[in-house]
Amino acid sequence: MAQGRERDEGPHSAGGASLSVRWVQGFPKQNVHFVNDNTICYPCGNYVIFINIETKKKTVLQCSNGIVGVMATNIPCEVVAFSDRKLKPLIYVYSFPGLTRRTKLKGNILLDYTLLSFSYCGTYLASYSSLPEFELALWNWESSIILCKKSQPGMDVNQMSFNPMNWRQLCLSSPSTVSVWTIERSNQEHCFRARSVKLPLEDGSFFNETDVVFPQSLPKDLIYGPVLPLSAIAGLVGKEAETFRPKDDLYPLLHPTMHCWTPTSDLYIGCEEGHLLMINGDTLQVTVLNKIEEESPLEDRRNFISPVTLVYQKEGVLASGIDGFVYSFIIKDRSYMIEDFLEIERPVEHMTFSPNYTVLLIQTDKGSVYIYTFGKEPTLNKVLDACDGKFQAIDFITPGTQYFMTLTYSGEICVWWLEDCACVSKIYLNTLATVLACCPSSLSAAVGTEDGSVYFISVYDKESPQVVHKAFLSESSVQHVVYDQQGIFLLVGTAEGKVFIINANSSSSFQIIGFTEVAKDILQISTVSLLETDIVEVMVLSSLPEAGRSRLEMFTLPTLLPQVSTTFADERGRLKDEIIHKYLYELEHALSSAVLGFQSNQIYGFCSQVPYICSYLLPEEEHTGIYILKPYKKVQSRQYGPGLLYLSSHGLWLITIAKCGILCIRDVYTLETFAWCRSHSHQGHGIQSMRISMDGQNILVNGRDDGTLVYLKWKRFGGHLASEILDYYQKLLISLSSAMDKENHYLSTTPKVSVDLGSDSEHTKQKASTDLSQDELVLTDVKKEIPWIQQKSQEAIKKEVNLFSKKRKEIKQGIKSLSKTILNMMEENDKLENIAKLDQQEFGLDLEELERLHDESQEEVAKMIKDVEMHNLAKSYLAELIKEECWNSMAVKGRALKCFHIPCVVENFPMKARTVEELKELERVLQQKKIEAECLKVLF
Repeated sequence: MAQGRERDEGPHSAGGASLSVRWVQGFPKQNVHFVNDNTICYPCGNYVIFINIETKKKTVLQCSNGIVGVMATNIPCEVVAFSDRKLKPLIYVYSFPGLTRRTKLKGNILLDYTLLSFSYCGTYLASYSSLPEFELALWNWESSIILCKKSQPGMDVNQMSFNPMNWRQLCLSSPSTVSVWTIERSNQEHCFRARSVKLPLEDGSFFNETDVVFPQSLPKDLIYGPVLPLSAIAGLVGKEAETFRPKDDLYPLLHPTMHCWTPTSDLYIGCEEGHLLMINGDTLQVTVLNKIEEESPLEDRRNFISPVTLVYQKEGVLASGIDGFVYSFIIKDRSYMIEDFLEIERPVEHMTFSPNYTVLLIQTDKGSVYIYTFGKEPTLNKVLDACDGKFQAIDFITPGTQYFMTLTYSGEICVWWLEDCACVSKIYLNTLATVLACCPSSLSAAVGTEDGSVYFISVYDKESPQVVHKAFLSESSVQHVVYDQQGIFLLVGTAEGKVFIINANSSSSFQIIGFTEVAKDILQISTVSLLETDIVEVMVLSSLPEAGRSRLEMFTLPTLLPQVSTTFADERGRLKDEIIHKYLYELEHALSSAVLGFQSNQIYGFCSQVPYICSYLLPEEEHTGIYILKPYKKVQSRQYGPGLLYLSSHGLWLITIAKCGILCIRDVYTLETFAWCRSHSHQGHGIQSMRISMDGQNILVNGRDDGTLVYLKWKRFGGHLASEILDYYQKLLISLSSAMDKENHYLSTTPKVSVDLGSDSEHTKQKASTDLSQDELVLTDVKKEIPWIQQKSQEAIKKEVNLFSKKRKEIKQGIKSLSKTILNMMEENDKLENIAKLDQQEFGLDLEELERLHDESQEEVAKMIKDVEMHNLAKSYLAELIKEECWNSMAVKGRALKCFHIPCVVENFPMKARTVEELKELERVLQQKKIEAECLKVLF
């Protein structure tokens, strides 16, 4: 398909190989536009997709600067304008069908453009932006200049259109206002003049502000005089007095939803309340059209029509509501009559006529596009059949050269033709689905669900896929389903940290072999199953967020495991670690992805916190416990954000994807990139997953948030690069041929499993039934299904009960005899006197309770002993302090002499030893006294 790019930076390569975008699958989230009579277009991710409504052939235009924002088309000039979503966005104008860039418009908008609209004649383009500018601008797109602009803060507009008969008139509408803007011109100067439409009240009546402010007759009071108007009380005069209303004096108005122009330059406005308005384009006079009720009214659910979209037709308009019907409003004078025009399966979100007015484009809320052709059979044709949500998972149907499958979160599975991405068939699981994987050894696929089940889908008949088996593994959500390269085993990883091993052969009824426990946060499961070996190596990558590390758990499954599964697992289905040779490894840094190499026991990891891709060598000798792996080789990934790693079928290509939206194909030995392509934008959070076919010719890349699926094909592919993978592909097909013939024959004869599935129409009806009240629901008793892991646990318990049944009988008999003896003892105790009787509780045989009471008493005694010891210690310490203070520190001990016959006592005064300072002071005082005594002798 033809493809255009703003800059030549799409696919790049080295060594003579390069990738190109073959087609892009995505469904419109914005309005679809006509480019000419036969071609429609819509933005999807970082692409603009063009579809020929007759041949349904797609053409793709890629925007390399990010996600495509709003878009508009100019049919006479056959040009397309779109904005990009980035800081300080630009508007690009491309010509069709050449897809060459005509011009680039650069304004002063900071965040995003919300509306674009071309005039029906001339080279004028109107743009509107929301926060923070709220700016309306008029461009001359050929000369890339802004003719005029005006900002109106706080006004959020949801529809903007030029008058088809007069490019100088522009209508802007929002849920609360409708305004008509006139473009006035004087020589080369342009300016906007805005006029607001006065909308009626919610009941359709008009509000006369003059009558409210100045009513014709006001009540008069005989004492205080006439009642003054509010404007007079406020002291207003002039025009302000005529329109003055207090802030709390509010009247709810109609809420416009859509508008459309007529050939007479009038406007039809559809309102949320169900009213249809006609506005004169010159005077802005509003007329509320009256609805003519039919003699036999429509059904109750269709009595009230709130138009979601309007298009003008002869003698009226076509309108659609949320009920999936398109109505024809036949307008005569000031009244209209409603007739059924068309019924669509889903609510209609947008309608528009082709330039020649022979084709009506109808777009549903899900993104499907229908074409209604007037005067041709069949009149209604589905151009684009949208899926129920964005793609959750993708995979090639073996061998990956003709068909592939997609899965949505709601459980919709689609089979697509690879050449032109035409939908071949659909099937609905009616349950929330998470992951999908196609089996290499048969035409079957496995789908994991939120409730812990795995559905096995037969795609032997591509036009009629069917569920052939369902395995309810556990109540935990299924997060990973991975087949090994030869399709021998299916590995299922759950959120609770269990990896189930299932026989991938349909002839074995997809036997569940067992499970092994790993860390809870499983990031990826990688397998290596070579043609020349009889084992399957499995590696599980888990994250340890608390430690900032990653854990790798590896184990080995022999290809003969399905025949000897009972010896590898215990009664509860858990595989024995020593038999499957389970080893644990840890890395000192965190990985977002890791795969196991085909040769030399090598692991490749994508670092999550630094932009590096590392390889690690596994130790040759056996070990116990956790082994710390060190990087053997590391190179810069040149991709930012967390990424994922994949290996090609022959194991010589290492494919990396990341949040930046770039896919790189590297050599496993040097880790150098030899081909890469920017398939998605970083603004849509890059790539979610990718799949490569067995022969390496086809690559599918699924976006994370932009809703696009991109098919990449090699432009130049040959030489040694192609011969290696094609040789391995032929060997792999020869090796799998006998198993594929056997399993496909079994699938062709396998009956369909009776599960709650539905067709496309049943799926639509089921969604519509959500409007029913709870009283209309019928509750049925459904027997709850038991997961396989619980069944194995119950079976193991039953075996243990049967094994120890004799021992249980002996214990029960001993308990009965003992209870009989106790009863006899209690009867004897009742016959004794009160002083000799034992208490009732003393006959208890609860040894645990007796032991507990004994322990409590011992603890209480130990606590009392400790308290007494502490009390005695405190008293002894206090006695020592008193003795030291009042006895040991005294130089002259306190003594007394007592008489025997008379009550006389002679006591000395206890004194402490004098310090050196006190002795010096005493000596100084004594010396001073001696000097004073000698002086007195001399004087007297």
